[in-house]
Amino acid sequence: QVQLVESGGGLVQAGGSLRLSCAASGSISSINVMGWFRQAPGKQRELVALISRGGSTNYRDSVKGRFTISRDNANNTEYLQMNSLKPEDTAVYYCFANIWTLTLGKSNDYWGQGTQVTVSS
Repeated sequence: QVQLVESGGGLVQAGGSLRLSCAASGSISSINVMGWFRQAPGKQRELVALISRGGSTNYRDSVKGRFTISRDNANNTEYLQMNSLKPEDTAVYYCFANIWTLTLGKSNDYWGQGTQVTVSS
């Protein structure tokens, strides 16, 4: 079917940068909105950023000016560039995509496996 594979997580010092990637593969017809969510231990999962197929973006207030979401429609890939990282950004980051497949006849939500981002003081 469809698979989303994430990469780019890791351990960085406060003020550092990471770039997350999420590549979708499988029986894809088209991808609608894509985005990133994160979940810290003991906390609710929260939306980080969204990007439409046309490139319109939305960010939660706490990451505005520091994070940039982008997508490469030709390669079914989305990215999250994270700069000026803070310890509060520590979480498991999950990529998300709403995708029309070639066989199901409807769009479905798909999730990546999650990648750990840890920001040290």
